[in-house]
Amino acid sequence: MSVQRWKMIGNVAFRLRRLATAAMAAGLIALTGCAGTGPASAPQAAAVAPASNGAEVAAYKLGAGDKLRIIVYGEQDLSGEFDVTGTGRVSLPLIGQVQAAGLTLEEFEHEIAGKLEQGYLTNPKVSAEVLNYRPFYIIGEVDKPGQYPYTSDMTVLNAVAVAGGFTYRANTDSVFITRGGGSEVQYQASQQVKVLPGDVVRVPERFF
Repeated sequence: MSVQRWKMIGNVAFRLRRLATAAMAAGLIALTGCAGTGPASAPQAAAVAPASNGAEVAAYKLGAGDKLRIIVYGEQDLSGEFDVTGTGRVSLPLIGQVQAAGLTLEEFEHEIAGKLEQGYLTNPKVSAEVLNYRPFYIIGEVDKPGQYPYTSDMTVLNAVAVAGGFTYRANTDSVFITRGGGSEVQYQASQQVKVLPGDVVRVPERFF
């Protein structure tokens, strides 16, 4: 076979190898693209407890045990200090029982105004504020678990201090808070985590 024919065969083989390599690269790119457009894997649950519960604190909900000051402007006889009873209601002059538990102060004001408009007053102006908050509870690995009066801007660490501090068995890194009859939520034990009236704070035991 002539040298020229060998060169032609070599050139053809080289081109075939290049085509094969290009085809393989295209196939890999296509597979990668398909993988990228497929359903994303579910994200793993966060291992770190929330650092703050500021969003929950923003809209305080009234509850049994709160003491309120209610002012109906221009109507002194309808204004005064009232307690939220165990049924979650407030007994007011003229309009009787008004639901309070589970409402924000603004919602409660609208509830009162709505009842007063039903044949009593025209366009009543109502203001409500909390004078004394219902107590909170702290249980678990603290020196003196129990019920304690709530003070404004109380944090988890304040609550622990009120209850005599952590026991030697306590997990000092996190706490669990039950709020409004819901489920326990885990938070970091820090000054950024607020306690609200009626909260049940549980300090867990550490694992040795």
